[in-house]
Amino acid sequence: MGLKTVIPAVSKADLAHLGAGEVGYIRKMKADEVSRVFPEAPEIDPSLDLWALFGADGTPILLTDNRSSTFYKAAEDDLRTVSLH
Repeated sequence: MGLKTVIPAVSKADLAHLGAGEVGYIRKMKADEVSRVFPEAPEIDPSLDLWALFGADGTPILLTDNRSSTFYKAAEDDLRTVSLH
């Protein structure tokens, strides 16, 4: 007899709140993506390397051209960080 793994059902709402206020993620962004995520941002030079910090639920927190700034902001907000590629 083999063991059967049971995975509990998790709703999309449960996933959206997982890590809220505790985890933030850092992602490199292209200038053409910025207006979709940060609608208030001015037009940005497409040659810039940009970095964004998001809350666990995808809420945008910070946009910068300095990767270190995302880590400083996360630490300031007591967020553990993960990077997305």
